[in-house]
Amino acid sequence: MFDYFESEDTVDSIDSMQNSGGLYLPDAAECMRCGLCVSQCPTYHLFQTYEESPRGRVRTLDKILLNDPAIDADELTHLNNCLQCLACETVCPSQVAYGRLFDEAQARLSEGLKLSILARLAFTVIEIKNLRRALLPLIRVYIRTGLQSLIRRSGILDRLNLAAADDLATVPELTKLEAYYPTQLPRQGKVGLFTGCLTEHFDRASLNAAITLLNGIGYDVIVPSEQTCCGAIHQHNGQQAKAQLFADQNQLVFNGLEVDAVVFTATGCGAMLNEYAQDDQAGLLFQSRLFDINDFLLQHWPEQQVMKPADLTVAVHEPCSQRNVLKNQAAVYDLLEKIPGLSVQALPDNHLCCGSAGSYMLTHPANANRLKALKLDSIAQAKPDVVVSANFGCALHLNAGLSEASVKVVHPLMLLANQLALSQQ
Repeated sequence: MFDYFESEDTVDSIDSMQNSGGLYLPDAAECMRCGLCVSQCPTYHLFQTYEESPRGRVRTLDKILLNDPAIDADELTHLNNCLQCLACETVCPSQVAYGRLFDEAQARLSEGLKLSILARLAFTVIEIKNLRRALLPLIRVYIRTGLQSLIRRSGILDRLNLAAADDLATVPELTKLEAYYPTQLPRQGKVGLFTGCLTEHFDRASLNAAITLLNGIGYDVIVPSEQTCCGAIHQHNGQQAKAQLFADQNQLVFNGLEVDAVVFTATGCGAMLNEYAQDDQAGLLFQSRLFDINDFLLQHWPEQQVMKPADLTVAVHEPCSQRNVLKNQAAVYDLLEKIPGLSVQALPDNHLCCGSAGSYMLTHPANANRLKALKLDSIAQAKPDVVVSANFGCALHLNAGLSEASVKVVHPLMLLANQLALSQQ
């Protein structure tokens, strides 16, 4: 998460909080003390302390949401160390809505408090599409000309707290996607493609693979330029009003399309899209047509479709957003079975977050890199030819820790699209 406070002294300015508005939060005495959430928590795995466990954080949420005294700096630090992977939710016998409670607490904490300069800049870049596009050529020049190496050696990135962001920098695609990609096959239908705020320019290969596959099973693809960020970064960092504006805009844009479905390729975005409110006609219509592309392809895959065989060992990384929120990780394995010859296996310790977690890899790089190192050890243990992950952020984070000679992490759609294209030659 983005760091909200310019200094720890501002913690003392947090006013007493009101009732949690109907969200269920158990009293500490209600905890079953089963320990299931503790064993699943990545930060507890790193630090082995009660304060870095879901149970410890529930006590802090209790203070924030149920009108207890203001939290102190240590409690805030432990709370913000949470990756929001929601592994705790999946095993909680009491079914505590930890993610919703956490978002509500962040919204309370952010009221009237000053954002850091970096946080304000990050939010602005996400919010203003034209600003992002204006920065793309500069990023490309920065990486391609050797300026990046010079700046890294200067040490200025560490002083500005930008080293983590620089480690993730990749060369962006400058051109826009076309608005319409018609299939050349007998048309089965039409879908809208959600691209979000970053993948159109930083994960173009996955989006191109999605278009290839959708066209390849008979679907036209529409990419509306008016769509915007899914809102996840804002939602999980206390900026819920802005997140709602993103939700309203995306619902307006995609509900206005004459399509059979709206599909997304990044599970992090998909988890947020699935959380859009369904309390009106706009929300109900949007949700009724929303699909993870893996699910959509599986449901509409032609029985007669032939794929080129591939003699590869594939390890499947299951992003937290897919495993713990969408809960459709099985779709990836089922899709990969469409390719003859593949040996597909789950990456060891898939239950443990890789450390990406939206903006977490930028705001908590030390923790994120420790978790990444564990995941890279799992990759080395599995010895695959390729690793697949259905989340752009996870792939970006993990690839930043792999050498050029190592196995790479790609979207499963890229394997499928490649074998489909080879079968048609």
